[in-house]
Amino acid sequence: MLLSVQTGVKSLAHLLSRAGMDNLLGVYEGGPASPERDEAKKLDVIANDLIKQAFIDSQCVSAIASEEEDAVQHITLGRQAAYEAVFDPLDGSRNIDAGIPTGTIFGIYRATGSQPGLQVGRNMIAAGYALYSSATMLVLSWGSGVHGFTLDSGVGEFVLTHPAMRIPTRGQIYSLNDARYFDWPEGLQRYIDDIRQGKGQSAKQYSARYICSLVADFHRTLLYGGIAANPRSHLRLVYEANPLSFIAEQAGGKGSDGKRRILDIPPEKLHHRLPLFLGSPEDIDELESYGDVQQIGSKKYTV
Repeated sequence: MLLSVQTGVKSLAHLLSRAGMDNLLGVYEGGPASPERDEAKKLDVIANDLIKQAFIDSQCVSAIASEEEDAVQHITLGRQAAYEAVFDPLDGSRNIDAGIPTGTIFGIYRATGSQPGLQVGRNMIAAGYALYSSATMLVLSWGSGVHGFTLDSGVGEFVLTHPAMRIPTRGQIYSLNDARYFDWPEGLQRYIDDIRQGKGQSAKQYSARYICSLVADFHRTLLYGGIAANPRSHLRLVYEANPLSFIAEQAGGKGSDGKRRILDIPPEKLHHRLPLFLGSPEDIDELESYGDVQQIGSKKYTV
């Protein structure tokens, strides 16, 4: 299955590199988005087709669920496939026209035949993400650590460049949109105030690094430590939070909604949204100790 997925990632990386020349930028005009989904870009639709077909071509999945679709797709094969897949085909596409890094996120479960796409995250057996940036990286975990592969465009193959990745126990970087500071709850404001001023548990002054592309912000956090977060009920448990929390834990980090371990939260529906905090274990523990860190409410932002 992972061989098939990497083929889809290679194809998508090539299309992204040519998007401006091949008229692939801009909003998809094929119809209105579902209330559950964000406005689709042209490349969202193309990426969804590519990654979905990669899973189908693997002949290993009996059901797939995509962030770009409203329902699970059941795959009929001549035999019973052993796995189910969930994926966000193109994370960060809102900013794609500006050339900002984007990504693909996916998670794999054993097929249960019951409520595909709605298994609790702790049942996940493998997860990964692709980062499309100055280089294309594929970061994978199949339950025994995390390994990073970089696409060698000269030979068209992924090369192991980051074996046995481990997130630092504590970092010195926080990654979230602090332009929303005055909309945050008091606990999150105090936490950010403290770590910015060197008044947190580490007594170090933290720096802010924020791309507004979840895969890119998480990848940097995985390498350097710290915390990557969105305190609003915005990110999707099934397609984003669970796979990235699985990878974070496999690398020695944590994934939390500010109160609970992400992988213990049962999805209420395919597009279940929630706050997400990913990062170094000591940073996540310190954040949770402040108590009120979830931005609850329905306030909408246009940028």
